[in-house]
Amino acid sequence: MARRKHAIDEKTRAKDVSGNVYIITGANSGVGLETARQLMVQGGHVVLACRRVAAGTEAAQGLRGLKGTCEVLQLDLADLQSVRDFVRMFREKHTRLDGLVCNAGILNASAQAVYTKDNLEITWAVSYYGHFLLTELLLDMLVESAPSRWVILSSVGHAGSPKNRPQVHLDDLQYTKRAYSSLGAYTEAKVATNLYAMELAERLKGTGVVAYAVHPGWARSNFASDARFPINLLLNIFNPIGTLLNLSDTNVESAQTSLHCLLSDDALKHSGAYFSQWSLLYQDPGTREGGWPMESPNPHARDMHVAKQLVAKSYPLVGLKPL
Repeated sequence: MARRKHAIDEKTRAKDVSGNVYIITGANSGVGLETARQLMVQGGHVVLACRRVAAGTEAAQGLRGLKGTCEVLQLDLADLQSVRDFVRMFREKHTRLDGLVCNAGILNASAQAVYTKDNLEITWAVSYYGHFLLTELLLDMLVESAPSRWVILSSVGHAGSPKNRPQVHLDDLQYTKRAYSSLGAYTEAKVATNLYAMELAERLKGTGVVAYAVHPGWARSNFASDARFPINLLLNIFNPIGTLLNLSDTNVESAQTSLHCLLSDDALKHSGAYFSQWSLLYQDPGTREGGWPMESPNPHARDMHVAKQLVAKSYPLVGLKPL
């Protein structure tokens, strides 16, 4: 049951990005690592922003000999001070930023809400708030380095189904008033990433900085390896079947959507859009093939009014003054 999988074209693959500097969060494995590898094949310098420096250093060993270069800097997106420390270290070493890839994400392994030291629900903290702070603290460098690009990973999960669409609950972002669901927190956080990409693209219009939300596909990575039952059981069943039937994607295939948004000329026409690899998990008619770009099936992920409200509420939550 093969599906058409999107991939960057030869013109995009042949671009020389020597001298360009990129940051990729969660780049020690999976989609992030393969995104870094291709950027280095094309000559770029990549900062592997990793929570576990040892894992990042080990991954970097496998990137030796490529045209480009890389370095590892510590970044724990669940710790806002770590985000600030990372930005300080990056600025001490670099004067330009050509691409920021907000790639890292988690699915809370607990049945109960888990909160970070900054009192943020952990799935949102890693997938959205940490990336929000990182981005806002580096926006000036992206603008000064323009033309530059910004990418954040969403998920097919944000789309939901015609009968159940995830949405951002602006009146209860920290799950203090409603029942908690780890999968619900994950899908809502991914709605937030789409909204942030839209808002950022509009805010940066005319600066030469473009922004995108992407779904990489069902990657054969270690994502959600610590997820609780029954999610871990479903993954353990689906992953080998998906691989056998070619229903899931290799990490190289899953990196293609991020690479398209980072490198292709065509993507420049679609700042603020949602780009998606194909996915068996889309439940709306005509959506399984994905699209570069495609309209999100979830209207809650396309609401600019909510996007601006979310961004306004996010500033104080991460310790920033609103614009």
